[in-house]
Amino acid sequence: MSGEKTIFKKIIDREIPADIIYEDELCLAFKDVNPQAPVHVLVIPKKEIVSISHLEPEDMELAGHLFLTVGKLAEMLGLDEGYRTIVNTGKAGGQTVDHLHLHLLGGRSLQWPPG
Repeated sequence: MSGEKTIFKKIIDREIPADIIYEDELCLAFKDVNPQAPVHVLVIPKKEIVSISHLEPEDMELAGHLFLTVGKLAEMLGLDEGYRTIVNTGKAGGQTVDHLHLHLLGGRSLQWPPG
């Protein structure tokens, strides 16, 4: 990572606004500014990790926490009909911000293949 903060780090540090819907000691969740579904939330770790490819063994608990948080948010947001969780990794995988983030999408029927 370069010395410049990502947009997600700036959100964590409250340097730029976001519609935050959940926060705990390990992660933050906020509404995507360009939603692809009626519900589109991003869940990010507060620890700066570039992508899944950059997770280390010591991040195992954090990685599990992120997925448990997605489930908690889906329940909180009433996504009992189902939802999709997406983690883009690397440029070719569609990752546009070099900070690990999970997309939680729902609120409508989601098609396959996704893209």
